[in-house]
Amino acid sequence: MIKDALSTLQAQFGEAVGGQALFREQTSLVVTDLQQLVPIVTALRDTPGLEYLMLVSITAVDWYNQPEAPGTARFQVSYQLLSLRYNHRLRLLVYWDEGDAPIPSITSVYPSANWEERETWDMFGVEFSGHPDLRRLLMPPDWDGYPLRRDYPLGYETVQFSFNVDEINKHKPFAKE
Repeated sequence: MIKDALSTLQAQFGEAVGGQALFREQTSLVVTDLQQLVPIVTALRDTPGLEYLMLVSITAVDWYNQPEAPGTARFQVSYQLLSLRYNHRLRLLVYWDEGDAPIPSITSVYPSANWEERETWDMFGVEFSGHPDLRRLLMPPDWDGYPLRRDYPLGYETVQFSFNVDEINKHKPFAKE
Protein backbone atom coordinates (compact mmCIF):
# COMPACT_ATOMS: atom_id res chain seq x y z
CA MET A 1 0.00 0.00 0.00
CA ILE A 2 2.80 2.45 0.92
CA LYS A 3 4.63 1.71 -2.34
CA ASP A 4 1.48 2.43 -4.36
CA ALA A 5 0.94 5.70 -2.54
CA LEU A 6 4.59 6.72 -3.02
CA SER A 7 4.28 5.93 -6.72
CA THR A 8 1.19 8.15 -6.82
CA LEU A 9 3.17 10.89 -5.09
CA GLN A 10 5.97 10.59 -7.64
CA ALA A 11 3.41 10.73 -10.44
CA GLN A 12 1.81 13.83 -8.88
CA PHE A 13 5.06 15.78 -8.45
CA GLY A 14 7.06 14.34 -11.34
CA GLU A 15 10.64 15.59 -11.53
CA ALA A 16 10.37 17.30 -8.11
CA VAL A 17 10.69 13.88 -6.46
CA GLY A 18 13.89 12.20 -7.55
CA GLY A 19 15.25 8.77 -6.81
CA GLN A 20 13.70 6.35 -4.37
CA ALA A 21 15.79 3.94 -2.32
CA LEU A 22 14.97 1.31 0.28
CA PHE A 23 17.48 0.61 3.03
CA ARG A 24 16.68 -1.48 6.11
CA GLU A 25 12.94 -1.15 5.59
CA GLN A 26 13.15 2.65 5.35
CA THR A 27 12.33 4.47 2.14
CA SER A 28 14.30 7.53 1.05
CA LEU A 29 13.05 10.06 -1.48
CA VAL A 30 15.14 12.88 -2.93
CA VAL A 31 13.36 16.21 -3.37
CA THR A 32 15.01 17.90 -6.34
CA ASP A 33 12.79 21.00 -6.57
CA LEU A 34 12.94 22.95 -3.30
CA GLN A 35 9.87 25.01 -4.23
CA GLN A 36 7.83 21.80 -4.13
CA LEU A 37 9.02 20.76 -0.64
CA VAL A 38 6.02 22.19 1.26
CA PRO A 39 3.42 20.73 -1.16
CA ILE A 40 5.24 17.38 -1.04
CA VAL A 41 5.27 17.13 2.77
CA THR A 42 1.64 18.31 2.82
CA ALA A 43 0.73 15.50 0.42
CA LEU A 44 2.70 13.00 2.52
CA ARG A 45 0.74 14.06 5.59
CA ASP A 46 -2.72 14.28 3.97
CA THR A 47 -2.78 11.53 1.32
CA PRO A 48 -4.82 8.44 2.30
CA GLY A 49 -2.51 5.46 2.32
CA LEU A 50 0.46 7.53 3.44
CA GLU A 51 -0.57 9.66 6.43
CA TYR A 52 2.90 10.67 7.63
CA LEU A 53 1.49 12.57 10.58
CA MET A 54 4.70 12.80 12.60
CA LEU A 55 7.89 14.67 11.85
CA VAL A 56 10.54 12.77 13.79
CA SER A 57 13.58 14.91 13.03
CA ILE A 58 15.36 17.25 10.67
CA THR A 59 19.13 17.21 10.48
CA ALA A 60 21.92 17.73 8.01
CA VAL A 61 25.12 16.07 6.84
CA ASP A 62 28.09 18.20 5.81
CA TRP A 63 29.82 16.52 2.85
CA TYR A 64 32.65 19.09 2.67
CA ASN A 65 35.73 17.47 1.06
CA GLN A 66 34.26 13.98 1.33
CA PRO A 67 34.93 11.72 -1.66
CA GLU A 68 31.89 9.54 -0.90
CA ALA A 69 29.49 12.52 -1.11
CA PRO A 70 26.28 11.54 -2.91
CA GLY A 71 26.24 14.67 -5.08
CA THR A 72 27.87 18.01 -5.68
CA ALA A 73 26.00 19.92 -2.96
CA ARG A 74 27.76 20.41 0.34
CA PHE A 75 24.79 19.72 2.63
CA GLN A 76 22.28 16.90 2.67
CA VAL A 77 19.24 17.84 4.76
CA SER A 78 17.27 14.85 5.99
CA TYR A 79 13.61 14.95 7.06
CA GLN A 80 12.49 11.84 8.98
CA LEU A 81 8.73 11.26 8.78
CA LEU A 82 6.67 8.55 10.46
CA SER A 83 3.30 7.12 9.51
CA LEU A 84 1.92 5.90 12.82
CA ARG A 85 -1.02 4.22 11.13
CA TYR A 86 1.14 2.12 8.80
CA ASN A 87 4.23 1.94 11.02
CA HIS A 88 6.44 3.16 8.19
CA ARG A 89 9.31 5.64 8.17
CA LEU A 90 10.21 7.85 5.26
CA ARG A 91 13.33 9.92 4.78
CA LEU A 92 13.13 12.96 2.52
CA LEU A 93 16.51 14.19 1.32
CA VAL A 94 17.22 17.71 0.12
CA TYR A 95 20.62 18.81 -1.19
CA TRP A 96 21.67 22.39 -0.47
CA ASP A 97 24.75 24.58 -0.97
CA GLU A 98 25.69 27.93 0.50
CA GLY A 99 24.59 30.54 -1.97
CA ASP A 100 21.53 28.52 -3.00
CA ALA A 101 18.07 29.83 -2.25
CA PRO A 102 17.03 28.99 1.32
CA ILE A 103 15.05 25.79 1.87
CA PRO A 104 11.34 26.54 2.42
CA SER A 105 10.30 26.04 6.03
CA ILE A 106 7.79 23.27 6.69
CA THR A 107 6.56 24.75 9.99
CA SER A 108 3.18 25.42 8.37
CA VAL A 109 2.75 21.66 7.85
CA TYR A 110 4.56 20.32 10.92
CA PRO A 111 4.72 22.91 13.75
CA SER A 112 7.40 20.80 15.48
CA ALA A 113 9.73 21.67 12.58
CA ASN A 114 10.24 25.03 14.31
CA TRP A 115 12.83 23.66 16.74
CA GLU A 116 14.33 21.20 14.27
CA GLU A 117 14.97 23.85 11.62
CA ARG A 118 16.40 26.22 14.21
CA GLU A 119 18.81 23.53 15.40
CA THR A 120 19.85 22.65 11.84
CA TRP A 121 20.49 26.32 11.10
CA ASP A 122 22.31 26.83 14.42
CA MET A 123 24.64 23.85 13.99
CA PHE A 124 25.15 23.76 10.18
CA GLY A 125 24.10 27.17 8.84
CA VAL A 126 21.47 25.70 6.52
CA GLU A 127 19.02 28.52 5.78
CA PHE A 128 15.23 28.14 5.89
CA SER A 129 12.94 30.73 4.31
CA GLY A 130 9.59 31.54 5.86
CA HIS A 131 10.59 30.30 9.30
CA PRO A 132 8.68 32.17 12.04
CA ASP A 133 11.64 32.54 14.44
CA LEU A 134 15.01 31.55 12.96
CA ARG A 135 17.50 32.39 15.71
CA ARG A 136 20.12 30.54 17.73
CA LEU A 137 18.78 27.62 19.74
CA LEU A 138 21.80 25.87 21.27
CA MET A 139 24.63 28.36 20.82
CA PRO A 140 24.79 31.85 22.40
CA PRO A 141 23.22 34.61 20.27
CA ASP A 142 26.60 36.23 19.54
CA TRP A 143 28.29 32.95 18.49
CA ASP A 144 30.27 33.13 15.27
CA GLY A 145 30.10 30.13 12.94
CA TYR A 146 28.36 26.77 12.86
CA PRO A 147 30.00 24.10 15.04
CA LEU A 148 28.93 20.92 13.20
CA ARG A 149 30.46 21.94 9.89
CA ARG A 150 33.52 20.00 8.84
CA ASP A 151 35.52 23.18 8.28
CA TYR A 152 34.74 24.61 11.72
CA PRO A 153 38.01 25.18 13.62
CA LEU A 154 38.69 22.59 16.28
CA GLY A 155 39.60 23.77 19.73
CA TYR A 156 40.54 21.74 22.74
CA GLU A 157 42.30 21.93 26.03
CA THR A 158 44.97 19.44 27.00
CA VAL A 159 43.82 17.11 29.74
CA GLN A 160 45.66 17.79 32.96
CA PHE A 161 47.33 14.88 34.74
CA SER A 162 49.77 14.86 37.65
CA PHE A 163 52.79 14.41 35.34
CA ASN A 164 52.01 17.38 33.06
CA VAL A 165 50.41 19.89 35.44
CA ASP A 166 53.38 22.29 35.38
CA GLU A 167 53.51 22.36 31.57
CA ILE A 168 49.77 23.02 31.30
CA ASN A 169 49.76 25.71 33.99
CA LYS A 170 52.36 27.68 31.98
CA HIS A 171 49.77 28.11 29.22
CA LYS A 172 46.69 28.84 31.33
CA PRO A 173 45.51 32.44 31.56
CA PHE A 174 45.50 32.78 35.34
CA ALA A 175 44.37 36.04 36.92
CA LYS A 176 47.22 38.45 37.57
CA GLU A 177 47.69 39.85 41.06
